[in-house]
Amino acid sequence: MSDTTKTGDNALVFKGMGICFLLLTIPFALWGAANNMTDMLVPAFKRVMSMTQLHSSMIQMAFYGAYFCMALPAAFIIKKFSYKTGVVAGLFIYAGGAALCYPASQASSFTFFLIAFYVFAAGCATLETCVAPYVISMGPDESATRRINLAQSFNPIGSLAGLFLGKELILGGLAKITEDERTAMATEAPAKLAEIQGKELSNVVIAYAIIGLVSLILGIIILIKKFPKGGEAEDDHKPEHAFGPTVGRLFKNKNYVMAVVAQFFYVGCQIGVWTYTIDYVITNNDAYTEPKDASNYMIVGLILFTISRFICTFLMKFIDPARLLTIITAIAAILCGVVIWVGGPIGGYALVAISACMSLCFPTIYGLGLTGLDDNDRKLGGSGIIMSIVGGAVLVPIQGMLIDTMGVNNCYLMPFASFILVAIYGVIAHKKEEEVGIIHD
Repeated sequence: MSDTTKTGDNALVFKGMGICFLLLTIPFALWGAANNMTDMLVPAFKRVMSMTQLHSSMIQMAFYGAYFCMALPAAFIIKKFSYKTGVVAGLFIYAGGAALCYPASQASSFTFFLIAFYVFAAGCATLETCVAPYVISMGPDESATRRINLAQSFNPIGSLAGLFLGKELILGGLAKITEDERTAMATEAPAKLAEIQGKELSNVVIAYAIIGLVSLILGIIILIKKFPKGGEAEDDHKPEHAFGPTVGRLFKNKNYVMAVVAQFFYVGCQIGVWTYTIDYVITNNDAYTEPKDASNYMIVGLILFTISRFICTFLMKFIDPARLLTIITAIAAILCGVVIWVGGPIGGYALVAISACMSLCFPTIYGLGLTGLDDNDRKLGGSGIIMSIVGGAVLVPIQGMLIDTMGVNNCYLMPFASFILVAIYGVIAHKKEEEVGIIHD
């Protein structure tokens, strides 16, 4: 067991790593923009191509499915080469996926768009797998959870930018015609409908071109900038650091395994909360009939999410992150109950308030899950937690099925149960911190 250490006595990052740390906060904003623009695509494609909730939610399945497939290859990149190599590769893949939206729009093919979003998300997955453990390694272990939360604080800033692009370009560019009128046009005026769809899809291309260009520029800057060596260490090839033994140690670590499970359900509920906010508001509040107007609830929620992230990062200087995680997710579960069983405008307000509770969850679960791991196990361990983001691909379509069969209010039963599970993980993580000798005053 390591010596007991008080977190307040440790620097946030090691000397000389400040600029590198700041550069690595930008990818957090990039995948924040990606996540929330994708949330906007579900109601947009549902209307543009007259789809069911389940069919349009395949966007989330393609996007978050890429996380499951790419996290492990990204871990091998940083183990074989360096963290920087993985970050640059992720940024370029991200930009490439955004560029694929153009030929997808020209083909007017939903399948092609799914491929573009999959590649785009593969870049996000590579970035998250490489950037997060790199940030954790940039300072003392005792301040790791606070450090990753500070970096993650830039994520909602990107999310707000993504929401703005989604609202003004993607949702704002939807033609003012009803679903019944679209259905009629499909048989009576297919050429006119195709023209309308082409204009609507071109707005998707513009939105993704903007963030793709930012990613490309950042990738070039980081490629040129000299970073401290990160990735393959001299002892990476020792037998105990091979893939098999490392996986064995991780599976025997109760805290790590529960972090993977908790992250799976948390990501599923976060994406689900935001993906179906627009449908919930339109259903529960007669004052809102258009997706663009209802998206204001998402914007307010993300503003609260952003503010809460900085507040929670500050509170972690005084409150154990694991205990804070338990408290805030328990509150989120109560708010979900209001969303489900109260509904109406009050349910809409509760739905917005949930965003404030979600602010610290992802980075905190990530940081707590890697508690007590050495740098070699952390590389592969981090990829396992990133792979659990596949929860967004699995749970969000299930919520879509619940909407189609039981109504939009009842689809929030999934986040309700997920928040309870994450609250339980907070208790487990607190015990792990005590075990390794980390004490928070």
